[in-house]
Amino acid sequence: MNTGRRPQTRLGSLLAALAITGASLLLGLPAHADEPPAGAAPAPKEAPKVDLILDVSGSMNERDIQGKSRISVAQQSLNDVIDALPSETEFGIRTLGATYPGNDKNLGCQDTKQLYPVGKTNKVEAKTAVATLRPTGWTPIGLALRGAAQDLGKGETTRRVVLITDGEDTCTPPDPCDVARELASQGIHLVVDTLGLAHDDKTRQQLLCIANATGGTYTDVRTQEQLTDKVKQLVDRSNDTYTVAPVKTAGTDKCETAPVLAPGVYSDREKFSEHRVYRVPVKAGQELRASVSVALDRPVARDYGVLLQATSAAGQELVRGTDAGSTRTDVVSTGLRWSTDDSKGYVTASPTSSSSAKPETTVCLVVSNSLAPQSGVQADPGMPVELTVDLASASPAPEGAAMGLGRGWILLLTLTLAGLLFGLVFGWIARWRISVWREN
Repeated sequence: MNTGRRPQTRLGSLLAALAITGASLLLGLPAHADEPPAGAAPAPKEAPKVDLILDVSGSMNERDIQGKSRISVAQQSLNDVIDALPSETEFGIRTLGATYPGNDKNLGCQDTKQLYPVGKTNKVEAKTAVATLRPTGWTPIGLALRGAAQDLGKGETTRRVVLITDGEDTCTPPDPCDVARELASQGIHLVVDTLGLAHDDKTRQQLLCIANATGGTYTDVRTQEQLTDKVKQLVDRSNDTYTVAPVKTAGTDKCETAPVLAPGVYSDREKFSEHRVYRVPVKAGQELRASVSVALDRPVARDYGVLLQATSAAGQELVRGTDAGSTRTDVVSTGLRWSTDDSKGYVTASPTSSSSAKPETTVCLVVSNSLAPQSGVQADPGMPVELTVDLASASPAPEGAAMGLGRGWILLLTLTLAGLLFGLVFGWIARWRISVWREN
């Protein structure tokens, strides 16, 4: 029965040869990956720094957060935050209204001190210090903000203050809004994020004013989980942005009047259901990478979305990124990537002054939202927006690959042809085997 085994042997050899050929083709493809950076980023000069200001005034005894007192909710949230602190973060805690129990306003309005200094955190010591706090006194927010600025010191990188309070300042002057503006005008890269445990209009307006003056966010806290998650997010945010201080900008409603942005991080404010436009020059061979985050610093209506578009100067859409939600979250973010190789005729290069220079393309970045405030929520100021812009070398087409493999459609066509050839050869061999079997 040797004749019956010969087709199997030849078939096995042929299949093996096809498999080896296919593997060789596939293994010959270069790996497609982002181009590595030209050089390693310089080491940051400073560690990320966060100083948390906790209100320990008498009103923090109120039991209106899920049946718990405001102070106990804040203490538990702080414990969770301290446990999750990144090792590189320098973290400190300042209190207000924590030590003076009397009725002398002059003394009570001086009651702010460092509970735990800004630096590398001994978690046991920090949590023990938080556990000793008992609601006592007044609410000198303005003085506490000045103290936090001193705690953090000056430097070239962004530092954050996180203020947790259940009421407005009871010790004006200094007015905390004026203090926030004063700190912002000093150019010391200090951002104040405010979290309100009470929900009256006066407190909300004051905390919004403080956050707006320094480029921070305001959050209306309703639950312990929300407080914990928000503070963790702000601490993590300090790790993400401390090496770069966001530059304030103001988008417009038209591309031709929009500000021109270089690679960097920018902050702005956008009203509900608004469009804001920015311009980015992109040279041939470059890839634009952009992302936007909109902080929802007040209650918004359900079913919202944020859209980031790249368009040509004439208005044709090049690419878009979207994010959406059906209930309240803290931040909505999206991003996009685009290079001049993707223009498909929609974008024409702008002439340059030098014939040897690479032509530039003006890309318009459009940030828009479908947000709406819940009933009774103030619409002004707009929502905090952070826009990140980067320009990188566009990924080149693979070179040296057999038959130009590496481009998706060529690879698909090649695999289709290989499959067809394999099927024809397999069918021919099968028919030959049958004919041999019949002859025997």
